[in-house]
Amino acid sequence: MGIFKALMVKRLQQIPSERELCWRLWKDDNLRGLCDVESEQNPYHPSQLSRFKKRVGARRLQRIMNKLLKELFKRGVINGETVVLGATFVRAYSRRDPHDNSRGKSDPEARVGRNGKTYELGYKLHVAADAKSELPLAVVVAPANDNEKKHAPVLFRQAWKITEHRTKTLVADSQFSSRKLREQLSTHGVKVVIPYPANQSKGEAKLLRVDKYFRTHGPVVEKRIYAQRGAIERVNSRLKEQLCLERHRARGLERITIHALLCMIAMLLNALAALRLNRPEKARSITLLAC
Repeated sequence: MGIFKALMVKRLQQIPSERELCWRLWKDDNLRGLCDVESEQNPYHPSQLSRFKKRVGARRLQRIMNKLLKELFKRGVINGETVVLGATFVRAYSRRDPHDNSRGKSDPEARVGRNGKTYELGYKLHVAADAKSELPLAVVVAPANDNEKKHAPVLFRQAWKITEHRTKTLVADSQFSSRKLREQLSTHGVKVVIPYPANQSKGEAKLLRVDKYFRTHGPVVEKRIYAQRGAIERVNSRLKEQLCLERHRARGLERITIHALLCMIAMLLNALAALRLNRPEKARSITLLAC
């Protein structure tokens, strides 16, 4: 439990590396007490933190995340009626392989994919979030060259299960638009608010679309609902800027998944702490526990 607390502290206090975390445990008595390190004991070594993450694994961390989500559901923080899908790029801790420019040298599972207007080596986090609370519900980590359409059905199934079939509307950008996903959502009675790209349903009027200037066109009701897509951008921004999602030295899909789950667990713990302190308005404020 002490090591788990230390891994949470690393993210909440934006400590850049595990070596830096161990150094602070030597110097800061308050931090030692928080991470269950006795005064006469040596603090955790970076190798202990690495072994702990490997032994726990992504599946156990996923169960911890699901348990936190259930409690937040019971307390009314998350209602799950509107779910937003999105993807964010995470750079790999590796250089490109000189013999195969599409993959990493020290991280062969990393792939070159699009990151904004450029192409970089890394992974993509496909995230489902609750639009009301702006908290993550599910995540699928994949190489950066995988298209969003490939993982959207799996991501929705995870979110559908977590929300206990309460989801009424699903919002995503046009990268997630596919017949398979739309049919899947239709069978579950979920309203789809995903813009059609230019190469889909050509010539049909009154469809939701987004032009190259990011202006929405189509039914007024769908345009209003689509505006909630900003929730996923804010979730990804907090993960990157406040929970050290991009500050890692993990190599391999499994380790990147573990790192991403730890960041999300820290976000959910922060929201739960806000409730227990009777400060629900601070559920999105990462600085609550960091202080």
